[in-house]
Amino acid sequence: MKREDMRGIWSFLPLLVFLALYVGCGITFTVLGYEDPFDKFPRHVALLAGIAVALLIRRDVKLDQKLDTLCIHAGNPGVMLIGLIYLLAGGFQSAATVMGGKDSVVDLGLSVIPPALLVPGVFLMSCFISTAIGTSMGTIAAMGPIAVGIAAQAELNMALTCAAVIGGAYFGDNLSMISDTTISAAKGVGSEMKDKFKTNFFIAAPAAVVACVLFGVMGGSGAVDHSALSFDLVQVLPYVVVLVTALMGFNVVGVLLLGTAMAGVIGMLQGTITFFDWVQAIGTGMSDMFSITIVAILISGIIGLIRSYGGVDWVVARITGRIRTRRGAEYGIGLLSGVLAAALVNNTIAIIISAPMAKEIGAKYGIAPRRLASLIDIFACAFLSLMPHDGGMLMIQGFTASATGSAVSPLAVMGYSFYTFALLIATCVTIQLGLFRTKEERTAPGA
Repeated sequence: MKREDMRGIWSFLPLLVFLALYVGCGITFTVLGYEDPFDKFPRHVALLAGIAVALLIRRDVKLDQKLDTLCIHAGNPGVMLIGLIYLLAGGFQSAATVMGGKDSVVDLGLSVIPPALLVPGVFLMSCFISTAIGTSMGTIAAMGPIAVGIAAQAELNMALTCAAVIGGAYFGDNLSMISDTTISAAKGVGSEMKDKFKTNFFIAAPAAVVACVLFGVMGGSGAVDHSALSFDLVQVLPYVVVLVTALMGFNVVGVLLLGTAMAGVIGMLQGTITFFDWVQAIGTGMSDMFSITIVAILISGIIGLIRSYGGVDWVVARITGRIRTRRGAEYGIGLLSGVLAAALVNNTIAIIISAPMAKEIGAKYGIAPRRLASLIDIFACAFLSLMPHDGGMLMIQGFTASATGSAVSPLAVMGYSFYTFALLIATCVTIQLGLFRTKEERTAPGA
């Protein structure tokens, strides 16, 4: 094996060690039937093991330089913003819960949605919100606690309900006109955003229909006692304001701060909480998200080291070097974006990195820019949504742990990721059958 191949493989060893310890042990204990299998080997410890490996390899790089790289990437603005959103989401949900808002929202949802359609209802609500606000993280932050509360009260399959939230969140992240992934993909390959939207829609819509049907069949009917349902519409207002302002395009940080303030004001005016109850609830909610925030920071640091070791460049070279036909080019472009998203734990960065390569490959094989944008966006979002250490999955785990005392298993959620699997299958069908090609594409070299 060539030296650059060995160096590329070794660059990813820290991430592989982390995944082997955390995911490997989680899967093993799941098979053995243990309770909370993914907690047996704490992810923080697995991440520390990965960092230790990252600092040990590449002896030609000084330790101080490695630590500088680790810290710079761990503390980059994007990760700090994600961490802030985590903390604010936890504070808002806890403040809204203690003043009675969460119970009111759950009871209202159970009153409106037919018991047999609770899980499909959660999925469609998540699709709508994510398409409107263009962010999976914002959607999960808004819908996650509500869906978890509904699942707990209606005795639904928690993993299935969480999969519906994540699937719906990534539906809009991939499709929305204001999503950072859509903007990055379209601009990166020179496509009009409306053209990219149209191409994506005809792939994502059938996948969403299939997922909705499967969620309906598998979700069953919730055990809802309507006589016991009671809700106060005033207590629902903080959630409504958060969703509406998010739909209007306001910054997620500002939206969550506004929602937290409203929860406190309403609770104190109604006499359900005092000022210090509100403050303590915010602190408790933020504390529940500390673990997730640290995970995001440490993963970003490890990815920074992998990138500095040349791991990302190696992956790009390995994938693009095996392309021979247009069909192979489309698979290669999708795989490149998906693998980068999984490796970097960030679909936007993966798209930004893969877009120039996709544009070059597309020019060689006559692939239209709108098709290129669609491919890199779909695969980046799909691959990332299946990662057990993705921010959305970590947030869902935090919400379920707070609501039930036990975090949902990422492996269990993955097993119900109907939308993601349907989206990937639908995309592969279009590649295999050469669907949605223009006349120019059908006559291009390599078509």
